[in-house]
Amino acid sequence: MAIACVTTRASAGVEAPEVKVEVHLSNGLPAFNLVGLPEASVKEARERVRSALINAGFEFPTRRITVNLAPADLPKQGGRYDLPIAIGILAASGQVPLQSLKEMEFIGELALSGHIRYCQGLLPAILAAKRQGHGLIMPLDNRHDAELVGYGAVRFAAHLQNLSACLQGQTRLPGISSRLEWLPPEPQAPQPCLSEVLGQYQAKQALEIAAAGNHNLLMLGPPGTGKTMLASRIMPLLPPLNYDEALEVAALHSVAGLDIKPEDFLRRPFRSPHHTSSAISLVGGGSIPKPGEISLAHRGVLFLDEIAEFPRKVLDCLREPMETGEVVISRAAAKLTFASRFQLIAAMNPSPCGDADSQSRATPEQIQRYLARLSGPFLDRFDLTIEVPRLPQGTLTQTAQQGENSQVIAARVKRARDIQLGRQGRLNSELTGTQLKQFSGLSGADLLFLEQSVVKLGLSVRSFHRLQRVARTIADLQQEPRAQRSHLAQALGYRAMDRLLARLAQQ
Repeated sequence: MAIACVTTRASAGVEAPEVKVEVHLSNGLPAFNLVGLPEASVKEARERVRSALINAGFEFPTRRITVNLAPADLPKQGGRYDLPIAIGILAASGQVPLQSLKEMEFIGELALSGHIRYCQGLLPAILAAKRQGHGLIMPLDNRHDAELVGYGAVRFAAHLQNLSACLQGQTRLPGISSRLEWLPPEPQAPQPCLSEVLGQYQAKQALEIAAAGNHNLLMLGPPGTGKTMLASRIMPLLPPLNYDEALEVAALHSVAGLDIKPEDFLRRPFRSPHHTSSAISLVGGGSIPKPGEISLAHRGVLFLDEIAEFPRKVLDCLREPMETGEVVISRAAAKLTFASRFQLIAAMNPSPCGDADSQSRATPEQIQRYLARLSGPFLDRFDLTIEVPRLPQGTLTQTAQQGENSQVIAARVKRARDIQLGRQGRLNSELTGTQLKQFSGLSGADLLFLEQSVVKLGLSVRSFHRLQRVARTIADLQQEPRAQRSHLAQALGYRAMDRLLARLAQQ
């Protein structure tokens, strides 16, 4: 009787729980049994491992082989268990020393020739091995994932023969350097500039406020007024991610099967799904839960163009993640949590025909039905709603540069964000009601003015707090130590949707 135990990692969202691959060889009729809640792709490992060992020049034991993937209540899927199963068989049969498996983890899919293939979503496994202080042997084709983490105890194997020679002390597998010399200090790719947008000075100012405080922004305007162009130009205003934030984003993309290029590692994500997207594609889910668009936009921007064309039920699925910063996907087999702290930028027409003024061909009732596609609680999640009107005559023929460029505005945004982080340790959009009382600096008279305005406009308590957050951000951009009534009045000016709905109610 011979037993070997090999450590590997499963995939459970952005987590990588430890799995023990126990291999038992016993006398009896030759058989290969695989237990421990394996799915079809894992059960097929029996044939892949058998052929890989034989074609790599190893002896496949003609004995009764039992492989247990523990814990047994954790579902296993994918080809990542091929390599640890093969190593376990080699160790149990004495072809590699058992001692070499201590404090080592193995992960990878095997080809029939014995080559070790690329596996999807290994970044969480690398992070988990680093936390445990274990060595990790993984496919050479996954080198890019290991370079993102920069863990020096990772080794890469391209073939079973090379790996066996390493475990027997005959050679050494390649690894990575401890320093990420390839990583650029900041994103280097050229970005569109805000000065390219003609006119729309109020919209540019609102975009700067949204970037400085991480506020959600809704733009209303006829077709062709520059809403999409404005939204795409918020990215140069945002500071790059720090290393820990970039790893969070990279782990979510890795689980979703997306690769992050080195030049994009520190760049905040920008996701723009089509309005035909389903709730699962937007929020996440599936039989094997994967991150949705809101999680892929974590620490970045989610842009919903033509937001009124999204199904109302799909948009309402965003309400809870927008408040909590995470989404919980519950299935019969597992309950997974994906981070989704994103900034929502949305654009829409004010009516079915595109206009809501005297040029509109739609009746007030038709416009109200169109706007009702967005529920009140969902609209309440926007800190800023602005109008993006048609440009006045003569604007299109101007040759002079239209306002400040993105670099100048980005410097102000970074300065305002640094003020917020230094004062309260978080951005203004994340402040709770208690923290607002402590850090907003508003006087009792200013709060009374704001309360009266909220009551007159018929706004919610949530809007009362959101207006304070926007006012605090405006004060930070102006380097004012306290938010004042003028900042509140400016924040109240960014309520275009409330004014539009009130005007339609009076018609």
